[in-house]
Amino acid sequence: MIELAADAAVKIRALPVGITSGDPAEIAGQLDELAELLVNLDVEVLEPLAVHNRENRPRYKVGSGKAEEIARIAQESEAELIVFDDPLTPSQQRNWEKLSQCKVIDREEVILEIFASRAQTREAVLQVQLARAKYMLPRLTGAWHHLSRQRGGGATTRGQGEMQIETDRRLLRDQVRQLEEELARVRRNRDTQRKARMRRPVSQGAIVGYTHVGKSSLLAALSGTEVAAKDQLFATLDPLARKVALPEHLEAVLTDTVGFIRKLPHTLVEAFKSTLEESLIADFLVLVLDASSRDVDLEWETTIGVLRELGADEKTILTVFNKCDKIPAEDKPCLFARLRGLFPDALFVSAETGENLDALRRKMAILAARSRKRLEAKLPPDRSDLVAIAYQAGQVDGCRYEEDGCCRLLFSVAEKHLHLFSEYLV
Repeated sequence: MIELAADAAVKIRALPVGITSGDPAEIAGQLDELAELLVNLDVEVLEPLAVHNRENRPRYKVGSGKAEEIARIAQESEAELIVFDDPLTPSQQRNWEKLSQCKVIDREEVILEIFASRAQTREAVLQVQLARAKYMLPRLTGAWHHLSRQRGGGATTRGQGEMQIETDRRLLRDQVRQLEEELARVRRNRDTQRKARMRRPVSQGAIVGYTHVGKSSLLAALSGTEVAAKDQLFATLDPLARKVALPEHLEAVLTDTVGFIRKLPHTLVEAFKSTLEESLIADFLVLVLDASSRDVDLEWETTIGVLRELGADEKTILTVFNKCDKIPAEDKPCLFARLRGLFPDALFVSAETGENLDALRRKMAILAARSRKRLEAKLPPDRSDLVAIAYQAGQVDGCRYEEDGCCRLLFSVAEKHLHLFSEYLV
């Protein structure tokens, strides 16, 4: 993992490197994003290096001549860290460190470090620790290779380095197993809380989207409550639910989720599965995009890709473009026209200024109403609690009390709450 400088005033100098088989200009946005990730680790970022490469080579990913050129540039710029935008195999990572004589990591390790620095709750800490342990397991080989060289050894004799690798590997596997067991206990508690929330007669929505698009700010603006919304990547690692009042006397519980990013490490997707599953139980999704981002199309594709991996891409999705206040007025007509062509039903809002949030609430009310079944029920006098739930849950179109004291209701309720009224349906 990354070892930051002991003196906080002296930052590590990092050289971001991107490799492409096409035009190097095509990966400029990815390198900018990698640089932003490194800035979040308080690292001094040098000018990113885009490298053209025709085919993937097993030793360095690039040819030896190109590899020597990158190592020379790193040395001349006094870089202490080379960061590749694409994943490196353990052997490639070792080959690069031997060639460049400095620390070499990939994008996955950077993201793991950021998640580790952001984790606050016990579940988030466990999930990050598990992802890091799984990342480190295949990278133990070679870590103690110098000890094997110091001690000889024939065909039947194992060197001290090999013995140390096996010891570390066993310890790391034990740690993975312990983390998985503890995480399973934490997840069972979360599932209990989630089931309790699902039993409430309120529609469930989940805010999903790329990291740093303003999901937490949007939740705070819609709910009118305090939400920790920081101007940094991956500010939210744990789901946060807030109740949102909607038109037509409706309401919904809206849950903020961890942000997505291009090339999100598979270990993190697996580790945060329980957190991301909030999008699976939701009645609808609010997919938030940054209208001011130049890579908004790619960010949409990334978000849909992660939702597809989770099996949540077929949910009802409301697309929302946030941060419209950051777009220059003269650029808005052209940009909005292009985005409306791609997303005809999308809304353009600003969590910062409140622009168009009422329209968003109206759209959410429609989605909340769609998730309900229209029913007629005859409720006995002792079930006034169900009358209250019918009003709280959604829309009541008719209510009258009959001579026997029963209440006859014509109303709509979420499908998952039908069991509450099943024995009283007319």
